Amino acid sequence: MDWESVCSHVARVTDTNGTFVKVVSVAGGDINRAGILHTTDKSYFVKSNRPELLHMFEAEADGLRELARAKAMRVPMALCAGGTSDLAYIVMEHINLARLTAKSESRFGKQLATQHRVTTDNFGWHRDNTIGSTTQINTLTDDWVSFFKLYRLGYQLNLARDKGAATALIDKGGQLLDSLRCFFTDYRPVPSLLHGDLWRGNVAADDNDNPVIFDPAVYYGDREADMAMTELFGGFSDQFYAAYQDAWLLDSAYTTRKHLYNLYHILNHYNLFGASYAAQAEHMIDRLLSELR
Repeated sequence: MDWESVCSHVARVTDTNGTFVKVVSVAGGDINRAGILHTTDKSYFVKSNRPELLHMFEAEADGLRELARAKAMRVPMALCAGGTSDLAYIVMEHINLARLTAKSESRFGKQLATQHRVTTDNFGWHRDNTIGSTTQINTLTDDWVSFFKLYRLGYQLNLARDKGAATALIDKGGQLLDSLRCFFTDYRPVPSLLHGDLWRGNVAADDNDNPVIFDPAVYYGDREADMAMTELFGGFSDQFYAAYQDAWLLDSAYTTRKHLYNLYHILNHYNLFGASYAAQAEHMIDRLLSELR
């Protein structure tokens, strides 16, 4: 790995003179390598992958900056993204992270509602990014149902079909797409600033017990999509949900639509990690179709 070149890039953007000392690997996600980059001046958090995936890190850096501009909660400062002959990378400030406490979970709920109140005119974003390593299409669209149908569920179902998913899953998914507007008869979401990949593993607390969010898949969409994903893969505490609801009450039909939004992520897991998620995806589709009968 050409870490000297990475350190030179960091030195240029931070106007420092630090040179490479070492990289200490840390346990992390399923997609990228992660570590603490130590220089003679300072330490940074770095993620790396194959050179051809530079676009993924450039979009992540852009997403971190978008979240930081909301000034709702702490977000690691994205310093630079770049590539060498053997790797692509993103470098950001290093924050000492710890598990959320009851206090920081409550803060997180309130601050997330503040972030979701940052809105814009259209659903989507100015650029595509990734959800995991899957391309996430963010074409700006003025209608949420059309956006979600084309660029979220429809896109994932097409990928699943190409990967050999069972006909029953694809056919039922098609039925769901055709009926999507039925879930929005009395509900009109606004384009809120979303983290986009908001499971428990992408939130922690800093040394002052303030929430920190990272690893985003940013776009503007229905805030319920973020809230739905908080209930996947472990979820958050009652303090978090109570604080969010106190700041901005969710629509009563969220309890149904959350399965619609989480289907996107389960289909993505099928497309990334294989057939073990197929049965869960089909069960979710069956549950949603039963709401239409």
